[in-house]
Amino acid sequence: MKDGIDLRKLRFLPDSFTLPIKRDGLDPLPALMQAQAEEPVKKLANMFGRGVWLVTGYPEAQEVLAGDAAVWSNDLGQFVSQEGRSAEEQIGGLGMTDPPLHTQLRRYLTPEFTMRRLARLQPGIEAIVQKRLDAMEAAGAGGRYVDLVEEFAFAVPFDVICDLLGLPVEDRARFFELGVARFDLSQGGAGAFGAAAHTRDFLINAVRQQREQPGDGLIGALLQEHGDDLDDVTLGGIADGVFLGGYETSASMLALGTYLIATTPEAGRMLRSDPESVERVVEELLRHLCVVQLAFLRFAKQDVEVGGVLIKEGDAVGVSLLAANRDPRLGENLEVFDPTREPVRHLSFGWGMHRCVGAELARMELRTALRMLAERFPDLTMAADIEDLDFRKLSAVYGVEALPVQLDGALVESA
Repeated sequence: MKDGIDLRKLRFLPDSFTLPIKRDGLDPLPALMQAQAEEPVKKLANMFGRGVWLVTGYPEAQEVLAGDAAVWSNDLGQFVSQEGRSAEEQIGGLGMTDPPLHTQLRRYLTPEFTMRRLARLQPGIEAIVQKRLDAMEAAGAGGRYVDLVEEFAFAVPFDVICDLLGLPVEDRARFFELGVARFDLSQGGAGAFGAAAHTRDFLINAVRQQREQPGDGLIGALLQEHGDDLDDVTLGGIADGVFLGGYETSASMLALGTYLIATTPEAGRMLRSDPESVERVVEELLRHLCVVQLAFLRFAKQDVEVGGVLIKEGDAVGVSLLAANRDPRLGENLEVFDPTREPVRHLSFGWGMHRCVGAELARMELRTALRMLAERFPDLTMAADIEDLDFRKLSAVYGVEALPVQLDGALVESA
């Protein structure tokens, strides 16, 4: 740990740090976009004697995200005390490690996420979505409203990720409770790191249970192919990274994406009647919503210029993916959700060597779930105005706590 810095002890985030993780409904705060227009590389504050910077411009974001490992570090563990903590509680994962460890870990995962291997998941995803749509229809019988977050948006990716990892059905109820707190920054680093330890511990135990009798999911496959090279903690950390990247993010995209589709008639029509346009709708949703608000922090290993601004050795840099995706230099009217727009090369999955390894799985899941939802419930409407929705106040992954919808017919308030 460098210079006695311990992010675990940070109980709240200073106000200046919260700019990129606050929103006005689905949109970035005007102050964030003003910062982009005036200072796409902006110093937010000094902390622990180091500068903390925010990058909001698209080319500047690409420059940092694709930066050389000799210049930038993702190793958050160097700023978190590991003293007195078990192996299960150590900080790690693809997004917070540097080469050569990052290269080694990604090499294990990449073959599992090729298009050929992902294709085998399509029937299972469709079956999961169908099951959840049936449950929604039953819950919405008689015109009662349904909470789409609970019944669909969280349920679908949770079942997909559990199937992907190969977690036994009987273990899933406890696992379900561990997800959302991972991204809640309202208590600074303390709450998020504590929640992370619980999910890592759960998955490390799942690896231990499968080592003798591997399951038919990702954990079992990696045990059979690389079991001699991977100890329980390392493989549990890999599984945790898959969970981290594929659960909460997809859940938020499904919920907020449904809101936009239900309030943008053209998007629903395209999903139902034009299969070739599904990809375009999903790419625009990914760009516009960008639920992963901030990329993993980068730390400068030497003095470096970004967009003509000098970042000093040891400074921390956050990249606002949301702001970068709406940079006017990318195109016109990017503040508007337009499902007919030609796809924009967005940064919602990151960029460079830390780009989300599960990006194609996420796309497959979103295309399947949103298309089937639009086909099954063409008259789905919101049962609440956007001003009445409870959005997450301080979360690295933006989302909504509940999304009441009316599936068909006259609305009857649920008891």
